[in-house]
Amino acid sequence: MQINSIGNLIDSIASNQSKDSTSNKQGDVTFQDLLKNAVQEVNDSQVQGYNAMENIATGKVKNLQEAVQKIEEAELSLKLGLEVKNKAINAYKEIMKMTV
Repeated sequence: MQINSIGNLIDSIASNQSKDSTSNKQGDVTFQDLLKNAVQEVNDSQVQGYNAMENIATGKVKNLQEAVQKIEEAELSLKLGLEVKNKAINAYKEIMKMTV
């Protein structure tokens, strides 16, 4: 898991918000694309973690420390993804409670 990729994602969102929101040029990245990429990164991390666990179980792993690191990265990325989801749902619920 790359910690800087989260920072890049936040910077990307901020730069997209500063642009004109009414025009969606071909080069612009949508929120849907950002979300899809973030979920894909978490999924890739999970796959690498499961592969590392499988390699440990079968004895194919050469460097145990790297395998354990991949497993931990997968766990942390999943926890982060779940926390972001929970925060987004809570924010949505708060918005829905607002009176207009």
